[in-house]
Amino acid sequence: MNFIPVKTPKLIKGIFPNYTWDMPNDQKVIYLTFDDGPTPEITNWTLELLKSYNAKATFFCIGNNIESHPEIFQDTLKDGHAIGNHTFSHLKGWTTNTEVYVNEVLKTQETIGFQQSTNDNQQSAINKKLFRPPYGKIKSSQGKQLLNLGYKIIMWDVLAFDWKDSITKEQSAKNVISKTESGSIVVFHDSLKAAPRMQYALAKTLEHFSNEGFVFKSIPM
Repeated sequence: MNFIPVKTPKLIKGIFPNYTWDMPNDQKVIYLTFDDGPTPEITNWTLELLKSYNAKATFFCIGNNIESHPEIFQDTLKDGHAIGNHTFSHLKGWTTNTEVYVNEVLKTQETIGFQQSTNDNQQSAINKKLFRPPYGKIKSSQGKQLLNLGYKIIMWDVLAFDWKDSITKEQSAKNVISKTESGSIVVFHDSLKAAPRMQYALAKTLEHFSNEGFVFKSIPM
């Protein structure tokens, strides 16, 4: 029951059609996403590597981490990446009251707004009301309210499993490289726990798909 596949089956995507699982296209575009930051050093390292490949991504940030590390959040915006909402304290939707859950999302959106500046890239990134539920666990009542509030709920096509201590960094890279295709939304984590696997797998992913002629874009609203 706890098994989660590396690549989300079409059946699951069909059961939850109001959520975004991928961005189908034939243009060799991949959508890298990062959950749980901003994190000192780890997010900074990620931004530098993305920049070296001229890659754009989407960062699903925890509100509390934004407040703790506003300078890293600003660096993410200045580099032209999109920002997503990941609740204020990484709540698990299945075990959280819907009102409490939605209020955490709204609080995080306010926190994101406080960081807004006049920079065009930052304005664009913040105005996207993108949301990813922590653990991928969200009640239908929570999802319905957020959709009604104008949020786009972003799930995934491919998981790196970089947070999982039991797999190697090589397996994490293989997870992504073997399952990703044009239009895939790929999940990494810019967190301390995931860093040993994420840093290796991300570097390999960028190298491999760049050599194959792919480009990396942030998720559009």
